Amino acid sequence: MNEVHSYVFAIIPMIAWVASGCLKFAINSIKHGKGARSHIGNGGFPSTHTSVITSIAMLIGFTEGWDSPLFGLGVAVTMIVMIDATGVRRAVGENSRWINLLTRRNPGDGEAQLREKQGHTKAEIVGGLCVGTLTAWIASLLV
Repeated sequence: MNEVHSYVFAIIPMIAWVASGCLKFAINSIKHGKGARSHIGNGGFPSTHTSVITSIAMLIGFTEGWDSPLFGLGVAVTMIVMIDATGVRRAVGENSRWINLLTRRNPGDGEAQLREKQGHTKAEIVGGLCVGTLTAWIASLLV
């Protein structure tokens, strides 16, 4: 394995993270204008977590083979991340909504508002899959 080939597995997830974050900010800028910064956080299109983990799993598939045990591990971890993004983190957002409602009803109990937009829709997850796969595919052509 040449030197560049070994570093690509550390670099590509970072590139996928930056690409996904830039795309998410661009979409938020179009949707929300100058208020785009306030919409940065967990959630939104595309899923950055999914982009990052998909990029490494797919890069392993493209370079080491689709029958590689590491690719199988990458798929398993990717599935866990996607389930977490659509299920657990969305539930956190729903709980935040209720806590915020209770806080507004009892203003003396606290001022801080919890972020209600947590987690991802299926479309946001698919967007992350696409960004991660595209990043890995381009990298595999260059390695």
